[in-house]
Amino acid sequence: MAYIRYKEVTKHFNFTKALGLNEVPSYLDDYVYDDEILLAVYKVGKDHGFITDKKIVLFDNSLSFGGRKEVTTIPYHAVSAHSIIFHSNSAEIYLLLETGNPLLLKFVSMKDADKVRLRLLYNAMSAKICNQEIPKNIVKRLIDNDFGFKKR
Repeated sequence: MAYIRYKEVTKHFNFTKALGLNEVPSYLDDYVYDDEILLAVYKVGKDHGFITDKKIVLFDNSLSFGGRKEVTTIPYHAVSAHSIIFHSNSAEIYLLLETGNPLLLKFVSMKDADKVRLRLLYNAMSAKICNQEIPKNIVKRLIDNDFGFKKR
């Protein structure tokens, strides 16, 4: 579990599918502001998570307790440390929040192109967490869904 100031952020998110930017549910638009660039959207069951150049937003649409819907926003300036771990067909991004609480994002059932996407996304997040600009070539590849392998 992950917590923000002793409040549970979310149950484990096991993101199973990256959505193309044209597949994004319309209600997500309400959480992306005009000055933001949407970098990636992931789906797990009825839940979603998306990452912009300014924040991470997690949607927990629980059917228990009367159909509760929770939206959690984590700005990059609230992250004090971060890491990524790749496994054979999955990956995990660990974020340590300024409150001292960890947040775990799991990405499952990954193919090679999914790993490239996640590596680029992690690099973009890392740049913002470290108070730097995201390299333009990374933003372009994320927006264009360009995850093929580059010849050297």
